[in-house]
Amino acid sequence: MRVRVRGIYTTALTELLRGEWSVVQASPPIRERFDAEFETDPADATVRTTDDRQGVGVSGDGDAVAALRERLLGVGRDAFAFDDPAPKGAVFRGVVTETLGSGAVVELGETEGFLPYDRTDGYVEEGDSYRLQVARAEPPWTDSRPSLATDLRVPGGLVELRRGSGGSLSETARMADLLPVDPPEGWTPRWSRVADDASLEAMGEALERASERAEAMMEAVANYDGEEPGRIVAPRDSAWVWFGRECRFALDDRRSAVATTMPGHHRIKAGADDASAAVDFAEAVCEPSGEFPFGVTTRQFGPREGDTIAIGHGKPSGRTIVLGRGEVTDIDSDEGSITVEREMSAGGTYDALGVERQAGDVATTTFVEGRWWYATVYRGADGDHRGTYVNVCTPVEVFPETVRYVDLHVDVVKHPDGEVRRVDDDELDEAVAAGEVTEPLAERARQVAGSIENAL
Repeated sequence: MRVRVRGIYTTALTELLRGEWSVVQASPPIRERFDAEFETDPADATVRTTDDRQGVGVSGDGDAVAALRERLLGVGRDAFAFDDPAPKGAVFRGVVTETLGSGAVVELGETEGFLPYDRTDGYVEEGDSYRLQVARAEPPWTDSRPSLATDLRVPGGLVELRRGSGGSLSETARMADLLPVDPPEGWTPRWSRVADDASLEAMGEALERASERAEAMMEAVANYDGEEPGRIVAPRDSAWVWFGRECRFALDDRRSAVATTMPGHHRIKAGADDASAAVDFAEAVCEPSGEFPFGVTTRQFGPREGDTIAIGHGKPSGRTIVLGRGEVTDIDSDEGSITVEREMSAGGTYDALGVERQAGDVATTTFVEGRWWYATVYRGADGDHRGTYVNVCTPVEVFPETVRYVDLHVDVVKHPDGEVRRVDDDELDEAVAAGEVTEPLAERARQVAGSIENAL
């Protein structure tokens, strides 16, 4: 099968996949880095880094997506894979449930989408029903809904088909007139820049495959008579793979077999938009060695003392919630840690501790980069210890604006009277049974929880 790769993980994933897959449509830097020829053929699937750089999206033919999903899940213990209920290009019957300032929230059946007003004709009201297509898919760990449009398109790597006229006048488009394949009536091809290097044979195959998807889409839309929200057709499958810290360092190892790679290459690039150029420059002018430069990274990109940072609490189901935001009160470069303080609001109790939350309580949390757990100490306004909560999770990553990890359910608490309890083992077992957590990852969580319990 043929795969196209894009984003900050491209070199590592090309090295990982090229023995089993044919990597196609490679960029000039990848061609130079591997000193190899890569065909400009249509891809069976595309692997693309997500906008937040926390993982990748996989889209394409069903068998190819399924195979890539499993292969990428094996990059490291802290990888999580999720099927996409609203892949790019999928067509839905949707019903507007809420109108906002710039667009409407639309129920799609299993999930929701967002329809910008500038993509519709006329006024949008609650209860309106539309035939809609996913123009932009979103990974499950973000707060964003997939973006919707009323126009139909057939996305692709070399060529995209659009309803109506207005095709490109480029040299590639003029060459396409020589192809023995014509798009379905009413559809216009728009060729990507990558197609400039493609052969006529590859262009013909790409247009033929896109045309088949367009015809299948039109047939499904024409035959659909449902009134309830739900999917009508999905020309391509899609999945998301979230990479944790161990995955990023495993990908560093893959990349280092091909090019100079500093410790924490992918970890640093995943943390900030402007980190990529800095990492590339450092690797170009010197031979990196040693450990991950936590101190240098935080000084250059953050967080710094006095900054406000969020706690991004990932769930194995794919959702991420923000537990709160606090002030960074200390950074220990040698330890690779930051300390965050949050003032708690009154009301309710602290999970598993059974201690009432009172006004003036302060939560002090220390996050150590790469550690499989972190501890939060709760103290009252008078300084009295109100309990300690130790969260077991995938290796912590301290990014400039957010501390990230995935919660592994099992935790350890220490009460004010010194009693130590291990909690939520049953939730971890349920997550394993549901296929959300792999058994090796669950076993690691249990070992970490046992060690903490004994230490406390």
